[in-house]
Amino acid sequence: MIPVNVPLLGKEEKEAVMKVLDSGMLTQKAGRGPMVSEFERKFANYVKVKHAIATNSGTAALHAALLALNLKPSDQVIVPTFTFVATASVVLHVGAKPVFVDIDPEIYAMDPLEVKKKITPNTKAIIPVHLFGHPADMDALKDLTKARNIKIIEDACQAHGATYKGQQVGSVGDLACFSFYPSKNMTTGEGGMVTTNDEDIAEAVRAIINHGEKEAYQTVRLGHNFRMPEVSAAIGTVQIDKLPKFVEQRRANVAQLTELIKDNPHLQLPVVRSWAEHCWYLFTIRIPKEKSPTTRNAVVKQLHDAGIGAAVYYETPIHLLPYYKTNFHFTEGFPKTEKAAQEVLSLPVHPGLTSADLTLIGEQVNKILK
Repeated sequence: MIPVNVPLLGKEEKEAVMKVLDSGMLTQKAGRGPMVSEFERKFANYVKVKHAIATNSGTAALHAALLALNLKPSDQVIVPTFTFVATASVVLHVGAKPVFVDIDPEIYAMDPLEVKKKITPNTKAIIPVHLFGHPADMDALKDLTKARNIKIIEDACQAHGATYKGQQVGSVGDLACFSFYPSKNMTTGEGGMVTTNDEDIAEAVRAIINHGEKEAYQTVRLGHNFRMPEVSAAIGTVQIDKLPKFVEQRRANVAQLTELIKDNPHLQLPVVRSWAEHCWYLFTIRIPKEKSPTTRNAVVKQLHDAGIGAAVYYETPIHLLPYYKTNFHFTEGFPKTEKAAQEVLSLPVHPGLTSADLTLIGEQVNKILK
């Protein structure tokens, strides 16, 4: 089976891990051993921000970012419902209220027009998700928030290497969060990162990830153990150097696959806005019901039968998950999200693919969607 994504690890990562194991320093109570510090420095330089704070998961990064804003129970955070559940669950974990919005159906990020409808005096933050690797429309969102003291937290967990108007995602909002889960464009096994140019936010996040300590045994605020281990950071110091080539190869693979399936009338190719550089964490096509001779799920099954690991992400949007249906009383639907959830599927374009792999994927898509 050709996987939709796979971590690409080599001898450099193994050597970096062995150096940590040989040193005996697997972590540091302050949360910043030498490998964590080096990884944070490299990642900050790549994103072009003043501060990068490593965590033990992308979810931990989102949680710490929200805690740094000192939200109250009456505060609201606007999130898309077409995303992984962590984007919403962390809002509940800090005691605030998630407010869901619909998407722009072409790029799958939150629609600024929908956000405008949901802003209230209690809105304190917005979390645009750069879904599948395409940036959200950040200027439109900043226009809505700049006069209202609303913070923008970029959920860049799927967008390593994407740019918005030439600027690396993770440097556009007030702060941003990345994930280094094994399927992502780069990995540390598990891990995350908070990036920001705000000194006060950076100081707060550094304390939060280490039990709220400003110095050893001096807790100044409520915190967690969200520290990244040295072994994970060692992998990250190598992977961040490889990330530009990983993204370049993904873009080349997308170009080849697009050429193979671009004339198929039964599918809709991904849209890339003029102001965006997609990093292609996922190459997500649509099988519109009104255009296709078969269903999306049937296409996925046939691709699996052909040995191609096509995947469906967020078939059940957050507002339709059992927990949220039970505990939230939605008086509206999210039609653009719900339609996308029934039609999208993602095809492999990761850097480990050969040209023959991509040819096979394209041929099978065209064969199934005759």
